[in-house]
Parts: sequence; C-alpha cells; structure tokens
Amino acid sequence: MCGIYGMAGTSALRFPDVLERMGEALRHRGPDGSAWFDSPNARIGTERLRIIDLHERADQPFASPDGKVWLEANGEIYNAAWIRARYPDYPYRSHSDVETILPLYLEHGANAVSMLDGMFGLAIWDGRTNTLTLARDRAGEKPIFYTRIGGEVLFSSELQCLLRHPEISRELDRDALQDYLALGYTLEPRSPFKAIRRVPAGTIMRFTPDGEETTIRYWDPASFAIQPRDPREAVAELQRLFEEAVTKQVMSDVPVGVFISGGLDSSLLATLASKAIGVDKVHTFSAQFAEESYDESRDAAELAKRMRTRHIPVRTDEETLREALHNVTTRVAEPLADPAILPTFLLARAAREHVKVVLSGEGADELFGGYPTYLGHKIAPIYDALPSFIRAALRRATLAVPASGKKVTLEFMLKRFVTDAEKPWIERHLNWFGTGVSMHMPSFEVRDHDPLTGAMLLDYQTYLRDNLLVKVDRATMLSSVEARAPYLDRFVTAFALSLPPDLRVRGLTTKWILKKAAEKWIPRDVIYRRKRGLSVPIAGWINGSLRSEVDRLLAPARLREQGIVDADRVSELLAAHREGRANHAKALWAVIMLGYWIENWA
Repeated sequence: MCGIYGMAGTSALRFPDVLERMGEALRHRGPDGSAWFDSPNARIGTERLRIIDLHERADQPFASPDGKVWLEANGEIYNAAWIRARYPDYPYRSHSDVETILPLYLEHGANAVSMLDGMFGLAIWDGRTNTLTLARDRAGEKPIFYTRIGGEVLFSSELQCLLRHPEISRELDRDALQDYLALGYTLEPRSPFKAIRRVPAGTIMRFTPDGEETTIRYWDPASFAIQPRDPREAVAELQRLFEEAVTKQVMSDVPVGVFISGGLDSSLLATLASKAIGVDKVHTFSAQFAEESYDESRDAAELAKRMRTRHIPVRTDEETLREALHNVTTRVAEPLADPAILPTFLLARAAREHVKVVLSGEGADELFGGYPTYLGHKIAPIYDALPSFIRAALRRATLAVPASGKKVTLEFMLKRFVTDAEKPWIERHLNWFGTGVSMHMPSFEVRDHDPLTGAMLLDYQTYLRDNLLVKVDRATMLSSVEARAPYLDRFVTAFALSLPPDLRVRGLTTKWILKKAAEKWIPRDVIYRRKRGLSVPIAGWINGSLRSEVDRLLAPARLREQGIVDADRVSELLAAHREGRANHAKALWAVIMLGYWIENWA
C-alpha cells in the first residue's frame, strides 16, 4: 500500500521540485519509505507502507532491467505468485507483489492491467515511447487523480497532493458539486475542482507525447448476462469463491485485522480470516457507541469471543467523533457526506497500534442485495396497484408519525417509501439514497434491467465506488492502514453480477444466497440478526453540541455568498429539524460537510 504521485511532459518539467511537496501531502499513505525516479521530462515518487517484503529493496518505483520503464502502484496484487511463476528468469530485486507487474507489462503492454487480480491504482512511465499509463482496479478500491497543466500531466493517489502545484486551478466544478448535494458524493470522473479528474474504475488511461489521451475500459460490470442457476449449486459455488477470496487477501507480512459489527458481512470475514491464518492471530475492532441505537459492540464482542480473535473495542463517543471530524475535514480534500467516515477513522487509528492491514465488508450489500431499498423496489409495484384513495390515506398516516432522531428507524424508511414509491424506479432509488437537500437529478446510463437488478448495478457503479470505497480508503489511510475488501474479489464480483435477482433478494429476505452460504461457517442467529451498519448520531448533534457551528456554516448570508446551495431550502430543512417536525440530518450534514470543505480547501 502506498501513495503514488508524479508528473510527465513533452519537454523539461517546469516545476520539478514540486514533487517533494507532493510527497509530503501523501506521507500518511506511506510513512515507511520514500523514493523517486527522475528523468528530464518525468518525475514519479512513492510514499510506501510496507506490507509485502518489508525490506527497503521493495520500495517503489521499480525499474525495468534496461532502466527505461518505471512502475509504481498503490494497492495489492493478489495473483503476484502466478505472474512471478510466468517469468522465472526476470531479474526481480524484491519479493514485492507490485514488482511482478513489470515483466507482465514488458510482454503485454497496457493490456497487462486486465490480467491483474487485485486492488490498485498504478502508474507506468515508459521512457521508450515517453508514454504515461494510469490504471485503476475493477471496483475502484484505490484512487488516482490527474490533471493537465500546459503540456504536463500530473497524477496522485489523493486530491490534495495535486493542489501543491503552484499553477493548479481551484475553479469549482459546479456540476460535480450539484451531484454531491443530491447524493452526498461526486461521481467519477469528476472531482470538486474543474481542472482535476479521476481515472475511472476499471479503465486504463494513456497519455502520449503528442498530447493524445485515450481511455480503455477493461472491466464493464454492466456487461454480465444473468445466468439461470440451481440454488444449491450457486450456494456451493459462492462458498468456494468467497473462501478463496478471503484466503488470498489475508496474504501479508504484517498482522491482519477485521472491522466487525456483529452482523453477517464482517462475521463471515473474521471467521474465514481466522480459518486461513489461525485462531488467536486475527485482531478484530468494533466501534463502541454511547448511544444505544447505534451501538453493536456487545454483539461484536460476543462474536469475537466465539471466534477467539484478539478483540479491541474502540471508544466512539462525542469527544472522539468530534476529533475525527476535525481530522477528516482538514486532511481530506474532498467533501464526504457519509458520517460513517468518522467512526471508520477511529477504528483505523486504533487498529494501527496492532495491525497494518484490515479486512472490511464493502461490496456485500450492492452485490448480494442487502439494502432495504431493494425490498422497496419489490413492494413498489404492489403499492402502486392500490386504489389512489388507499395510497393517499397511507401517505397521510405515515407522514403524520412523529420524527425520530434514532438511527434508520422504520418510521424514516416508511416515509421515504410512500413519498417516492410511485415514481419511475431510478428516480425513486436516487431519492431513497439521496440527501434530500437538492432537487437536482444526476444523469446515468442505465441499461435495460428489471428495477431490482438495475438498482443493485447502479449502487455498485456509484454509491459503492464513489462513496463507500472513498470513505474507507481515506479514513484508513489517514492512519496508514491498508483496507482490503474480499467481497470485491474479481471472481466473487463476476459471479454475483451474473446471479438472477431472486437468488440475491428472495421474497423479503435480502442477501439470500450470501446468508445461505454463510450457514456453513457461522451461527444462524448471527446471520439473520438485524442489520444496523456504522453511523453517527448527527441528528442530535445538529440540535445540540454542534448547534453553534451548524448555525455558522449554514447561515443564509454565507450560503448565498457561496452560491452553491439553495439557502432558503437549507433554512427550511434546518427549521423543521430543530422543531422536531422531521429528521433532516442527512440533508443538513451534506451541506455542513460542504461548508467545512469550502473553508479548508476551496
């Protein structure tokens, strides 16, 4: 795991010394070692977190035997042993998984990327052709940002690294920020700044000396055809694939941990990790909330005791969460509206005292149908078929229920359902998942799928990629911890994307096939426990301890001056929230985090 960065141009670089400042901005991603490669028209650097081969000989960048091709990568290559076996005569200088990419590239060129199994953001400078290649893994676990300044291309693992360049434009991308206000995150390839873009997940980008920029998509999740499957055979196949995924992802020369909640996804990860590397060798970490409706630490502790892991509960109260808020808003140059980034940061910081690698459960819900919204899509046609007067009566009765500040209550979900159930599926889905602060409707290319399959695919391509994976990467790397997501293994993902929807959401059972597969390893009471997820009691903060700060950030005059969000709309939402007429915490938090971002970065 590393932070990678660099610059390449058609002639001598104008600000070569800025590379050192770029490296400083990424040191949290790789505090164990720094190295650079220099040529007249290219400089690339790496801040390394040593995971595989802890010796400095494995520090990046890596050079080809003739010194003309240079490689650096952020992430892990899980099929490195297979690649190494293909090239037994290559003069490797280390046992690094990343170095194996070089002989593959020397034989196959940029097509080598499609042969990699892993999570990665990589850069290859080919001095033979003066070509820069940037690429990302299939799901988008690891980031790469890039920008053009004159005849130069700059790239980095995080946005703030590029902001160190003296000529970078900070003009805001208003379209990206409108997407953020609607969804709580920006959609790739955009970033909040007009001049900076993200390399799309599952693609290879090549920049040539004549200024040409090409994007090659090597992974298209929408291309998988649904295949009829026997349920028993499908469950057995998932058991095999997922156990293999966890086994290869616990590969490490340093201790490994798991973030657990006591629910299905993390329990399955911890169980299989313990099976792969031995009981008493896996560390587990859970958030210990003061507020009961948010706390799952007892369930997590009980699970850890059953599995015999080395369990560490992590204090997650208002004091520590406020500290996390300061860290995130001042050290991450992207507005992130998901409040779960705060406890994730606290978990990572605690984990860093014991491990350098953690497994997390991202991808399980999107691939296997875990969200209540998927049930909503199944129920919506039934609701829509009811006589209009019955629907109207249900809406009135539901909306009259008093608002609750507790975490994702039935009242909250029912209000969302009756408000949007009669709309076209993509519109209601975006409303259910959206912030509620903006009427802006982001545009997507949606292929011809039934609503349930389409919603899961859309979440994989947007909510997972642009929100959850960003949250986990930034929160863990702030503490120099590498997060891995076995549910996003390429073979598990391909299998899930080809499943019929009724094997993912069966009747009113979400994640049916994953739950059936898990019965081989974990108790049924854990599998079928109600999902709560990781979040923060922000509804109470807005009316309580954060009140003065909220009033400052959401002051109408301030919002009008910024000209990004509708100040009157925000005032209405805040008034209703303060008076207890509705819980608008999600909408208000998105604007609050945008306010912090503008203050620190714009």
